[in-house]
Amino acid sequence: MMYKVYMLLMTLLFINCGGVAKSDAGAKTAPVETLSQGSAESVMEPVAIVPIFDADSAYSFVARQVAFGPRVPGTVTHRKCADYLVAKLQAYGAEVLTQDMELKAYNGDLLKARNIIAQFQPSKEERIMLCAHWDTRPWADSDPDKANHYKPLPGANDGGSGVGVLLEIARQLSMLPSTVGVDIILFDAEDYGLHENDVEKYSSNRHSWALGSQYWSYFPHTTGYSPRYGILLDIVGAPNSVFHQEYYSNHFAPGVVRKVWKWAKKAGYASYFVDEEGGAITDDHLYVNSTAGIPCIDIINYDPESPNGFGQHHHTMKDDMDWIDAETLKAVGQTVLTVIYNEK
Repeated sequence: MMYKVYMLLMTLLFINCGGVAKSDAGAKTAPVETLSQGSAESVMEPVAIVPIFDADSAYSFVARQVAFGPRVPGTVTHRKCADYLVAKLQAYGAEVLTQDMELKAYNGDLLKARNIIAQFQPSKEERIMLCAHWDTRPWADSDPDKANHYKPLPGANDGGSGVGVLLEIARQLSMLPSTVGVDIILFDAEDYGLHENDVEKYSSNRHSWALGSQYWSYFPHTTGYSPRYGILLDIVGAPNSVFHQEYYSNHFAPGVVRKVWKWAKKAGYASYFVDEEGGAITDDHLYVNSTAGIPCIDIINYDPESPNGFGQHHHTMKDDMDWIDAETLKAVGQTVLTVIYNEK
């Protein structure tokens, strides 16, 4: 995810994003928690049981992805990780489809990419869409050391964290089915956008990012696919993360933003999900909204104190497991589980 942060004065802020881990086998039974109704609006009445998100399991899923190496489209490590993700989702009872694509990057590179779609309870008409990108940036072009500017980065937080959370959610869905159907979509080729050194040559091209979701938004896995809404997870693993209400999310899906932030507060994570607007971020959800017509929000960490708005490690060789915090994964994962299991 990307790059230039234009400070918000009278205009919008636009950002282009673009220990030892435990076994990911998980428990055989799903622990659950009960939520009281409290002061939630009537449309937010909770069901009695929500699975407890296992942060250690999610952490191990992130570590497993990183262990493959950089997941750059067209590489051996990319293919091996894709096979792992498909097998893992199938093991959790999902009906898994893939979209194999050849996509042209902004610089003419042809990318062999794959979107992965996991359908839980595919016969249910009422559905929720959860998504993340699973590829990693081919260039650490924000690294302080210019010698790293054309090296692929580990992608623990940018790519790995969102997928890790969704794999743990998939594991929970396998043990306690939700009332509505859930689709987990892992988009490819999100992070192959404009290299910082190519800005003058190619000009600023925000549409060079999120190529997999652009393709899917034109050619969804099911004709007429129309879930109630979507939730995108991106850069959701860093310590002390703060999730502002992203501009496009509020523009296209304000009701979904309110729903998610209210449940985050009820679940005890208001310090992570702050009731403030952040920037406008070019990410996968933009095309899900504008092209596919599906209201979709982006849960993404915004760090205004960092050079590019996403943390000191972003698009550097330091985006490794040292930047993954189990408590942050827990805050995001438990919030999303609470939202899902309160749908009727």
